[in-house]
Amino acid sequence: MKLVRYGEAGMENPAVLVDGKIIDAESEFSNFDEGFFACDGMSALESWVEDGCPGGFEVDPDVRLGSPIARPSKIIGVGKNYAAHAREFGGDVPSEPVLFLKASSSFSGPFDDVVIPPGSTHLDYEVELAVVIGRTAKNVTEESASEYIAGYSVIADYSERQFQKHQGGQWTKGKSADTFTPMGPYLVSCDEIYDVDKLRIWTKVNTELRQNSWTGDMMFKVPYLVSYISKFMTLLPGDVICTGTPEGVGMAMSPPCYLQNGDRVDMGIENIGKISQHIVPETNIS
Repeated sequence: MKLVRYGEAGMENPAVLVDGKIIDAESEFSNFDEGFFACDGMSALESWVEDGCPGGFEVDPDVRLGSPIARPSKIIGVGKNYAAHAREFGGDVPSEPVLFLKASSSFSGPFDDVVIPPGSTHLDYEVELAVVIGRTAKNVTEESASEYIAGYSVIADYSERQFQKHQGGQWTKGKSADTFTPMGPYLVSCDEIYDVDKLRIWTKVNTELRQNSWTGDMMFKVPYLVSYISKFMTLLPGDVICTGTPEGVGMAMSPPCYLQNGDRVDMGIENIGKISQHIVPETNIS
């Protein structure tokens, strides 16, 4: 299944993609949020689709898409999870996952503009595989971790490197501005991904290919990450794990090439989808 949410920002309706068509699901499901996942909503949604989506209707394909799930309780980032990116970022390759949090208020739709925050001079891009948690996970084993995953999506971890690296050494500062975490266009259920370690992942900036790798290059794989993170915090249904980005970020170019007003960033992951953002100044947002 592919879960979708559509409509005005903050007022999105739940829907599902069936045979390439967006089918509204609000008659049966209020939202794709923590409660939905906690009550085994994925199974209920699958049954609804198999029954022919009773009460559903086709949505205009040109409608705005929001994030495929409602704002989660937590967005957990994993830093330096691709060895080549760890080296380009500087410092040693980590022996354990590097964790940080992104403010949930940074969550946005897959095609929404990214707003340059006041004082920003080093805006950078990172494409990542998003893992969405399907049930409460605490101290879970690596072997059972897959049982706690609802599905996967494309997520962008936009970063203001000056805030991140040079204003107190706290990554969350550079990761949490409004619009810095677009996600989508779909939440793809686990059964549609044959092998999560064999997906091409890429970023283009103004049509120039900048990042081009495979999810199999992650040093810490998805089951390990779910298990590891659940030892430090309880993962709630609908929580999102950003699993890290491959090499090719603007900070590592020579000279560094940070995003500017008017740039377009396209990102994608094989078998999951593509997202796209325009970079705009704060004054351009209504």
